[in-house]
Amino acid sequence: MTGDTGQKSVPAVQNAIIILRLLAASGQPMGATLIAREANLNVSSAFNILRTLTHEGLLSFDPEAKTYVIGMGLMEFAAPLLGANPADLIRPVLSAIAQNRQVAIALWQITESRRIVLIDRFTAPYIVQAVIAPNSRLPVFAGAIGRVYAARLGLTEAQTRKGYNSVRWQDAPGFEAFWADVQKARETGTAQDRGKLFRGLDIVASISCDAAGTPRLGMSSITITGQQTPETLDRVGEDLAKAAKQIERGVLGHSAET
Repeated sequence: MTGDTGQKSVPAVQNAIIILRLLAASGQPMGATLIAREANLNVSSAFNILRTLTHEGLLSFDPEAKTYVIGMGLMEFAAPLLGANPADLIRPVLSAIAQNRQVAIALWQITESRRIVLIDRFTAPYIVQAVIAPNSRLPVFAGAIGRVYAARLGLTEAQTRKGYNSVRWQDAPGFEAFWADVQKARETGTAQDRGKLFRGLDIVASISCDAAGTPRLGMSSITITGQQTPETLDRVGEDLAKAAKQIERGVLGHSAET
């Protein structure tokens, strides 16, 4: 996550990554025309990228079927990560958001008993921040994480209301407002709690699910009210939603088709 650095992305590199992710998610051979259509590229550009990736061993090409699959060459890049501690893979992603957005970020484990447990924190230097004790526990429906949790699981209104009622709010938002936020989170993958769970704190959150679609990790930006504008809070939410998907793909084995 790079933040607003003003640097421009390289389209050819972006398109190559789109193709690699498409083939990885598909799990089956695909032809150049189908790849171009799914990646929203013209056939000529897609073919040139496919030919280059094949030459470098990142893709394999079947000349008879004229299809492509992920190649063994990708293992060269993945090998250093095999067996790595998942926390070591997550830490740089969330640290970058904390630094770029000048926020404190909490990483939560979501338990089977519907609690969230604080397992790590990341913060930018020289900011005034709320202190949360390690291993702090909250109901999974609490605050911004609770809204995304209900959204990702596709819970009904009745199920969500029951979860909402299990939370001790300092300034309860009202279930109708909470439910509206859940509906929005289904589209955006992120949600906010503006001083409702804890007065004086703005919380923005997202969630990562495992391969079975079960929420496993929650990440929340926690700032003192007034430190961030509504616009910058929205950008934090966008960053967290992207990070959550990156963690799903790279650490938890979740794909768009799961």
